[in-house]
Amino acid sequence: IYVAEHQFLVFFQFWKYFNGDFSFKKLLRHWWHDRINFEYAEYCMKSMMWHGGGGLDQYLDSKEFEERAQAVIAAKFKNNPIIKGVNQLFPDFLTEQLRVSSYSTGLGQFWRVMADIFLTLSDRYDQGEIKCIPDVVEHVKAGLVADANKPITYAVKIREKVYDIIPKSTGLTFLADTAIPYVEAVFFRGTAFHGTVSYNAQAYQIPPDQTRFQYGALYADPLPIGGAGIPPTLLMQDMRHYLPDYLHEVYKRSRRGEDDLRVQICMSFQKSMFCVTTATILGLMPHPVDTQNPDEQKMNRVFMQKWLDRLKTSRLEEVNDQSNFCLVSYPQ
Repeated sequence: IYVAEHQFLVFFQFWKYFNGDFSFKKLLRHWWHDRINFEYAEYCMKSMMWHGGGGLDQYLDSKEFEERAQAVIAAKFKNNPIIKGVNQLFPDFLTEQLRVSSYSTGLGQFWRVMADIFLTLSDRYDQGEIKCIPDVVEHVKAGLVADANKPITYAVKIREKVYDIIPKSTGLTFLADTAIPYVEAVFFRGTAFHGTVSYNAQAYQIPPDQTRFQYGALYADPLPIGGAGIPPTLLMQDMRHYLPDYLHEVYKRSRRGEDDLRVQICMSFQKSMFCVTTATILGLMPHPVDTQNPDEQKMNRVFMQKWLDRLKTSRLEEVNDQSNFCLVSYPQ
């Protein structure tokens, strides 16, 4: 959210990861990677932008967005004839930068809601209220539903004047326009990590159709974590600093102890993403899970079958084999 609101249309964003609070000490920690690595966040944002889907994607291709973008560009570079000339030569260049910023804020606002859901989940676990996977899924689903219609907006300030890039009147909301596209783009489709497959078109290792992509978090093999060029490595590096003691003890008791800590964190991360995916799917079902109406049950089965077909090649079986949580109480 900070990058979108304060680093928009900045061509060389040297300090964008400092959240407006730069210091030499933070710079050293930044170089030492003892920090929050927003590179993985940008991987997620670019995946969402590339795969598209939802109202945000449609709005950013609309005439209304184009007009608002040009107003912001004109105000931002009012006294910069060079950039104004570049904008005339390449009229889509700066507009595309604002599309990137719009996805950054959309992703940030999505994670703002999810952060509250997860922090509350952690508190409830500490209090003994969360005991198994259905409890986790139900908690996440309730949070998604509660904030389903939360507006997604975006405004920037230039010389004390506020410009609406995504006004509330567009009708963009949390669940339909950020959460569902996020699950689709990051959990299911994703993009291939450099060094793991060939991007050479003649090698045919990447499908030409984006809908056939299966590089998302639900399909990823955790073992490459730790290798160069693997974006989740940075995320697992972050999580290593914030492990709760009870989880850290679980990792220490594994065969390799802390030697493969990042891989173990990635496996836990993947399990949690399956929980979020399950919560999202259940929240989108056309009828209640426990409906007794035969017609509604049939519609639910048709809906679920499509998702289950996509999960056939995911790591769902491996995750369940590794899981020590109880699996109970869901209707068949």
